[in-house]
Amino acid sequence: MAQNPVLREDSFERLNALNVAQPMTLQGTINKTFLLLFICVLCAMFAWTNMQIFMSGIVWVIALAALGVALAVSFKPAWSPVGAPVYAALEGLLLGGISAAYNAQTNGIVFNAVAVTLLVFFLMLAVYRLQIIRVTRGFAIGVFCATGAICLLYIGSFVLSLFGVNPAYLTSNSPLSIGISVVVCIVAALNFLLDFNFIDQMTRRYDAPKYMEWYGAFGLLVTLIWLYIEILRLLSKANSRR
Repeated sequence: MAQNPVLREDSFERLNALNVAQPMTLQGTINKTFLLLFICVLCAMFAWTNMQIFMSGIVWVIALAALGVALAVSFKPAWSPVGAPVYAALEGLLLGGISAAYNAQTNGIVFNAVAVTLLVFFLMLAVYRLQIIRVTRGFAIGVFCATGAICLLYIGSFVLSLFGVNPAYLTSNSPLSIGISVVVCIVAALNFLLDFNFIDQMTRRYDAPKYMEWYGAFGLLVTLIWLYIEILRLLSKANSRR
C-alpha cells in the first residue's frame, strides 16, 4: 500500500506478463531519483536568477504544464523516461521562484531547507534498509490516514480563504501553527517508507521493465518536493518568532 497517488500497483500488474531482460530494481529507482533531483535543482537555480519570469502569468502556465505532465505519467508509465525529467524541470522552475521568495524574507533559509530535506531522505532510506521501522499493514494504514487528514486540512483551509477567512492555524507563526507544520513534516517523511516499500515489493513481485524505474523515481520526487516545501514553511515560521 502506498499513499503516493502516482505509485499504483495496477501500473505494475499490467506489466507482469512481459518477458523482461533487464527488470526494474529499487537501487536503479533511487539512482534515477537523484538524476531527477539534479534536473530539478538546475532549473530551480535558473528560476532563482531570473525571477522576472515569475512576475507575469507564465508561472501559471508552468504550474498547469507540470500538472498535465504529472497526470500523463501517472496514467502512462511508459512515458516516464521522458515525462519524469520534464516534470522535474517544470517543478524546478516553480520551486526556484518559491525558494527565492522565502529567501528574500529570511536569508539562508533555502540552504537549510534543502539540507534538512536531503538528510531526512537519506535517514528514511537507512531506516528502511536496516528495517528499523517495519512497514506493516497497520503502519501503512496509519500513515495513509494521516496523509489523507492533512490533505483535507489543506483543502478546508483553501475553501475558507475563498470566503475571506484567514486560516491562521496554518499560516501564522503561533505554537499551534508550528506544531501542525512539524506533524506534517513527520508524516511526509514517513511516506518515504511507504514509497520505498511499495517500489521494493513491486520489483520483487513483478518483472517490471527497466523504464519503470523512472516511474518509481517520479513518485519519490513528488514526496521529496512535498517534504521540501513543508520544511521551508516550518523554518520560515520558526525564524519569524525570533
